[in-house]
Amino acid sequence: MSIVRSIAPLAILALQGCAGIQSALDPTGIEAERINVLSWLLMLFSTAVLVGVCAIAAAALFGGDALRARISGERLVVGGGIIFPILSLSLLLSYGFYLMGPGSPAAHTDGGLRIEVEGNRWWWRVTYVDENGQRIESANEIRLPVGRPVEIALTSADVIHSFWVPKLAGKLDMIPGRTNRMTLDVTEAGISRGQCAEYCGGPHALMAFFVIAMPEDEFAAWLDHEAADAQPPSGPAGGTGQALFQSSGCIACHRIRGTIALGTIGPDLTHVGSRHSLAAATLENDPAAFAQWIRDSQHVKPENLMPSFEIFTQSELNELALYLDQLR
Repeated sequence: MSIVRSIAPLAILALQGCAGIQSALDPTGIEAERINVLSWLLMLFSTAVLVGVCAIAAAALFGGDALRARISGERLVVGGGIIFPILSLSLLLSYGFYLMGPGSPAAHTDGGLRIEVEGNRWWWRVTYVDENGQRIESANEIRLPVGRPVEIALTSADVIHSFWVPKLAGKLDMIPGRTNRMTLDVTEAGISRGQCAEYCGGPHALMAFFVIAMPEDEFAAWLDHEAADAQPPSGPAGGTGQALFQSSGCIACHRIRGTIALGTIGPDLTHVGSRHSLAAATLENDPAAFAQWIRDSQHVKPENLMPSFEIFTQSELNELALYLDQLR
């Protein structure tokens, strides 16, 4: 009984990995569902083979002379060691090709919306290209309509990254100078977490993002709003924050549409206040997090390419944070 009590908490912790916003065993995308089916099939097959091998080994060790003589013959060696692996692995391989092949429904989009994702050190540039060719830039977050396959074009601006959202699809490398393509077809609304799955140096472990799946009508309204310019700041503090942003060098790296901020080195901040997180899913999105990131970004995400700004007083940090939080 004591052994059971000691093992139970570990079992509960292990089961926590089978669900959640970044679990491949809790799929909410067509491709992830296919991967899940194939994974369980392989695990069950492997378990059956292991049980069979253990049974034969036990018979060889503890069985009678007649049983030992039977399992030591050529039939078991040829049948279990040659014919069975060839047939079973060929069937599994064929089924895997059928299940995950390019002819699957998840591989075809309607030719409308396309999303371009560029891996950077250590954040994600996300650009929506609508049916009319209009380009709408965002960062560190992807929003998708439910039930509508969307092509994702993947590339890198610097080193090799890897795009992986376990709940939605398999992973695909992002290679400088090359564009790889995948399709995300989400089956239900909700939030999934993605991660760079290829070590890319520095704060690689802190290079994540969220995928937010929305009903079609909500997504259309969101995309229309995302395409609009930033609203002017409200209140004296917001206005002061905007002036600080424009006079302190921030506009050299960041763009805020509708203002003089036209930088392209860092993430587009036009609607940064409405995103699910900050700093590539490293911080919550609130004024305190904005202030923390501006003041001490190198402590939050060591070796990221934005310097820490220690020149601002606490009052100025609060005003800057308020301005950025208003960009919704």
